[in-house]
Formats: sequence, C-alpha cells, structure tokens
Amino acid sequence: MNLAEPRIAVLLPCYNEEAAIAQTVAGFRAAFPAAAIYVYDNNSRDRTIEVARAAGAIVRSERMQGKGNVVRRMFADVDADIYVMADGDATYDAGAAPAMVERLTSEGLDMVVGTRVHEAAEAYRRGHVLGNRAMTGLLAHLFGRSFTDIFSGYRVFSRRFVKSFPVLSSGFEIETEISVHALELKMPVGEAETRYFARPEGSASKLNTYRDGFRIAKTIAVLYRIERPMLFFGFIATVFAMMALILAFPLAITYLETHSVPRFPTAILATGLMILAFLNLFTGLILDTVVRGRREMRRLAYLAVKGPFGG
Repeated sequence: MNLAEPRIAVLLPCYNEEAAIAQTVAGFRAAFPAAAIYVYDNNSRDRTIEVARAAGAIVRSERMQGKGNVVRRMFADVDADIYVMADGDATYDAGAAPAMVERLTSEGLDMVVGTRVHEAAEAYRRGHVLGNRAMTGLLAHLFGRSFTDIFSGYRVFSRRFVKSFPVLSSGFEIETEISVHALELKMPVGEAETRYFARPEGSASKLNTYRDGFRIAKTIAVLYRIERPMLFFGFIATVFAMMALILAFPLAITYLETHSVPRFPTAILATGLMILAFLNLFTGLILDTVVRGRREMRRLAYLAVKGPFGG
C-alpha cells in the first residue's frame, strides 16, 4: 500500500439529523473525495437514513441508544488508517479536516482535536461554554494536563488509537473518556482551531446542559477513581484519619491526666474511623497495583497496532 495515500474513513454518528446530514456528508465529500463516509444512525425517528443514503454515505445503524454506544460500534466495525469523527449536525467545518489529517500524519500523532471557535452566539450557548471551561479545568487538575476543548466531537484519530480504545461510555460523556484515555497512555496528541457554526434551520440540539453536565462530572469522578485509586482512596483515608485523631485527642489528654477513659462510645468511634482509614489506604495500594498492570496491558495493545503515517 502507498503510504502517501492512507485510507481515510469519516465517521458521523447521527440521531434525528434529517435537516443537516446531507450538508454534512457533502462537506466531507468535498474535503475527502476518495474517503469512505459512514453515517451511523441511532434510532432516528425522522428521515435521517434516507437522506444520508441519498447523499452518498454508507449508512449503518446502532440500536443501543447513546453516542458512546455508536462510537463503540463505529470503532469496532470500520477499518481504515485514519479516522475523522464529527457530528452529523453540520456545525463543524469539514474544510478544516484535511489540515488536521496532515498534522496527524506529518507529526506522527494519534489524535488531533478540533477546538471550537464560534462567532454566532446561537452556535455555542453560554452555559455550555462555562461548563466546558469548568470541566476542562477539573480534568486538568485531576489528571495533570488536559485539552482546550474536551467536549469537542470533531477529532482525527490514528488507527492504533481507535483499535486500542476500549469504549465504556454510553452517552455524550464519550468525549471525556477519549480525552482521559489519551492522557493516561501519554499518547502524542495535538489541537487545531476550527470554526463552529450554528445548526441549520430545522435541526435541534440533543444536549441537556444540566443532565449531561452531571453525567460528565460523574464520568470524570469514576475515571479518577479507576485511574488514580491511590489518590482517590488516599484522600478518603486522610479524612477518616483526621476525624479519628480529632475525636481521640481529648480522650488522650484525659487519659494522661486521670488514667481513665470516661467516654467509651467516642473512643470506639475514633477506633472505627481509624480502621476505615487504614482499609481505604490498603484498598488504594492494592488497586494501584492492579491499575498499573491494566495500564501496561493497554499500552501493549496500543503498541501492537501500526502507528500513524509519517512522524
């Protein structure tokens, strides 16, 4: 195979995008005339499938509801060298994709994230902007580094990223899981600013600011517990230990003065809290060893797949 002409697959998860999917497919067809464009429908109740097929896309369906379930299916089914993933709502600039692919191949990266730059207020609601900044800051605080736009659905992947990524999320928190996966395996990644447009007339957003924000925050907390068990359970152990010491200190003073322990319930509570502290400490130590083994296996699975072109 000619390394100068990698196989490119465009992946478009869709749910009720009849008004936008034809425009989206046309944009990516203009950007990549030779690429295979896949539209994965997720139980749409409108004419998304018919419109996408008429636009020239390869249409497939995923019955399990949720974007994470669709991404899992796409990553498992589609075979290519480079994957371009975007939403089917015509909000991402398809014309920016070739430059993102060029950067992936020339710099030997495994992922390039299209960070959204919007001009119209209706393109990106203020609440979503603030939530994105807050979650991005939280992710950077918990994992040490992050991306500028962790919720962007516009990404270019290498084959070894896609084929080594065990998708566990079911909904819109998939972007967060993708970001954490790249950070944990210390993959070479990059970002590129891309224009972000308002939805076409007749197309409605499926996002719920508070519900999806809560799910994403929960996902970050769960991933932190899974990937950083020593810090997670160590913090809980520290809280229990501090509570035990605060309760035990007056008892110790009284014992030194009177050689008796007058408040047995308090002493029992302090002892129980200290036991819980040690249980959490050892839980963190054991799980940290397990996570290290899992991370090594994920790294080996990642390295077993051929890397990106160039670099």
